[in-house]
Amino acid sequence: MAKLPEMTKHRGIPSGLPGTGFQFTIRRANPRGVTAIIKRQRMADRTPTEKLADTAFLHALWHKFGDEPFERGNLDAGRISWLFGREIVPAEQPFDPKSYQALLRIDEDAARASMPEALEDVLEV
Repeated sequence: MAKLPEMTKHRGIPSGLPGTGFQFTIRRANPRGVTAIIKRQRMADRTPTEKLADTAFLHALWHKFGDEPFERGNLDAGRISWLFGREIVPAEQPFDPKSYQALLRIDEDAARASMPEALEDVLEV
């Protein structure tokens, strides 16, 4: 088996939203290549559970990293992509969307405007 790329594992970030299929972290690096982070368009018809998954993910990141830059590591690219370009932005230029070492940060102003409950001390799920 080929050697997997290096990937930081963020301890303390939940693996996903309990009772749903929404994941926040991945267990191991993808042997076929790193999944790219893209900006996904959020539509108005998203379910309350999808919205809660985004809010809970941002809440976990905020309480782990605050406004400091953080490495992508084992954070799920799909979940990041729903927030990318809005609440989560690149923390370095050039930004490599296909790197586990890519640096990201939370745009606090954007997060407070779109998901203020994510930055509260407690989030009820």
